[in-house]
Amino acid sequence: MIKISQLKLPIGHSEEELLAKIRSSLKLNKQTPVTYKIIKRSIDARKKPQLFYVYTVGVTVKGEESVVKRVHIQTVTLEKEKSYQFPKAGNMELSHRPLIIGAGPAGLFCAYLLCECGFAPIVIERGAPIEERTVDVEQFWKTGILNIESNVQFGEGGAGTFSDGKLNTAVKDPACRNPFVLDTFIRFGAPEAIRYENKPHIGTDILAKVIVRMREYLRTHGCDFYFHTCATEFVIKKNPNNTFERQITHVACQNGMEFDTDIVVLALGHSARDTFLQLEKEAVPMEVKSFAVGFRVEHPQKMIDEAMYGRVERKELPAAPYKVTSNFPNGRGVYSFCMCPGGYVVNSSSEEQRLVVNGMSYSGRNGSNANSAIIVSVSPEDFGATDALAGMRFQRELEKKAFLLGNGQIPQQLYGDYCKGIASKEYGDFESEVKGRTMMTNLRGLFTDDMEKSFCAGMEHFAKIIPGFDRTDAILSGVESRTSSPVRINRNEQFESPVKGIYPCGEGAGYAGGIMSAAMDGMKVAEAIIQKYKN
Repeated sequence: MIKISQLKLPIGHSEEELLAKIRSSLKLNKQTPVTYKIIKRSIDARKKPQLFYVYTVGVTVKGEESVVKRVHIQTVTLEKEKSYQFPKAGNMELSHRPLIIGAGPAGLFCAYLLCECGFAPIVIERGAPIEERTVDVEQFWKTGILNIESNVQFGEGGAGTFSDGKLNTAVKDPACRNPFVLDTFIRFGAPEAIRYENKPHIGTDILAKVIVRMREYLRTHGCDFYFHTCATEFVIKKNPNNTFERQITHVACQNGMEFDTDIVVLALGHSARDTFLQLEKEAVPMEVKSFAVGFRVEHPQKMIDEAMYGRVERKELPAAPYKVTSNFPNGRGVYSFCMCPGGYVVNSSSEEQRLVVNGMSYSGRNGSNANSAIIVSVSPEDFGATDALAGMRFQRELEKKAFLLGNGQIPQQLYGDYCKGIASKEYGDFESEVKGRTMMTNLRGLFTDDMEKSFCAGMEHFAKIIPGFDRTDAILSGVESRTSSPVRINRNEQFESPVKGIYPCGEGAGYAGGIMSAAMDGMKVAEAIIQKYKN
């Protein structure tokens, strides 16, 4: 395959123009048969409002080596196509089927790989299947009545199901797990474009359908799913042949189901706080980790489009995303997280008397507002960590304050009023795009003084990058506290806990930060199991 990079064409170009550009780059005449595939496509907005697509393409043509030698430029290279290689099975015997706790991306892709390699895992999920879960979530947003086991955090697909469905990741993976995950999503109904878009996303509406098809496929290939099945007890016994070694042997659930097992994959998600407490009780090694907290901040999408594209009317272009970050002398980082173009702020609570928000977009990203979490880094020193679960308690305290501030509804405030420390009474030039009930209030005092100053400094700094970012009627919603897991469940290079048979996995275990990295971590754990055991 010949790889051509840095192919630039104006927005709105035709397929014929792209093919002509490919032929020109390779110095081929119109009669030479050529096939190509897009490897990557991004938008070049450096000369806005003149915008361009920049492509990397893979080309198949007769005599590829001689073509590359004749062209002899850095942007044209001969490449060997790489693909994900399934691991070979080991030789140890399994007494029981692998048990996966959690049906988020980490758990699902762990199960998928195990099934494809001839294993027959069991997946238990505390929440509901997608069809039922969607009803529960919509009902919560309308009425405020929370189902603590079926909500934005818990249920099939994990917390990412009710998000933007972003599929980009900074993880560098020469084993080609990233394209494998994207190809799997496409296999189950995602659009082909996610394979090559620079910042691919699915959207909540499409992602839900993809997950259902994935579950159906897994069931026909030996995987059993048990929903409304929350693990509440982990039986860990000492190895009679090694008094220093402990082994998981049994998992019991709140609905009476019990599983004898020698392998448990902990794909819990970052909100499984009761499970973290149970693991602490059973002395499963864990450690506290840093994370970040802040507010969802909304701006008119047209303002973001103008800043990013140099024009308000974007026509065929997607709703513009942004990414901003800064670091200050006090050592705190302030940055955007989970940016949702044309999206909604959503009530993502999973515990009674506590409130947390997130962002969500549908596949069309056609909401009137852009929102992202503008968050401030916090370290174990900030919450006086003396044990592994100190960060979890810090999150809970913030969410309790947010619940009280909003009287059970999403507490909101305009940025100008936040700076003044006075409660807002009404929206400014635009209204909030939100899923769930809201209440205007004063969000000052939710964080420490140092954190609040860092947040405001970040907003002012980002306004130098995106004009109007610190506009007085930007809408703040609190509190964004679950940007990542507050704990890390320890594991070794073979992805196994010091407690034998336990495989911490994904975002909740502290090893991922989004749909893609969680799915890839699920694959890594599955690979470790496959390479050790017979199928």
